[in-house]
Amino acid sequence: MEIDLSVRSSEEEIMDDLSISGDVVSSTLRELDTINTWLGGNAISLRLYKRLAEKKKSISLLDMGTGGGDLMKMMVDWSRKNKIETQMKGIDANPHIIDYAVEHLKSYKEINFLVADVFDPSMYTQKVDVIHACLFTHHFSHEQLVWLFTQWKNTATTGVIINDLQRHPLAYYSIKILTRLFSKSYMVRNDAALSVARGFKRRELIQILKEAGITTYQLRWKWAFRWSISF
Repeated sequence: MEIDLSVRSSEEEIMDDLSISGDVVSSTLRELDTINTWLGGNAISLRLYKRLAEKKKSISLLDMGTGGGDLMKMMVDWSRKNKIETQMKGIDANPHIIDYAVEHLKSYKEINFLVADVFDPSMYTQKVDVIHACLFTHHFSHEQLVWLFTQWKNTATTGVIINDLQRHPLAYYSIKILTRLFSKSYMVRNDAALSVARGFKRRELIQILKEAGITTYQLRWKWAFRWSISF
């Protein structure tokens, strides 16, 4: 079936179902970390984090849609080597994902996890140095993202890091073929290409930033078909 990539898809991913639990959660999160490492997605977030953290003695961070928390693990590992104290919290709306993350990173005392709704205004009553969102923003509508970007801008005192997908035919069909060939997770096989279809064109991100009142930012294209955004 042909898909129209000229507009963002509004079809929900399996991962949007907050009742999803069991082995599919752990297998999917492990595969996603492998894919993001292999395609360079994790490196984008880590590079932006280093830029914000390198001159600090301590740093606090909120990770939106944290999944397994693997990016926070990378950030803490780097911070430890550079003698930077960290206090990080991973946020996810799915309690089963949080259960996996807590067990997965139980040796990392710098990292805590919380089941929470990112659209709850009480989430943004306390300041934090950095807000990070990787492969998270494509789950939401234009209007929802304007609201989120506004809250993040007003809550993060050092900066906001967003790492998400470019909507592009090559990205869509490539990941569709790769996951059908190699993925053992039905969630990954369904959601990977759909995530690209829910991704962004540059003009769409610029409009969201504009409506959120964000005038100073960096928006860069990165391999493989990623947007790196910081403000």
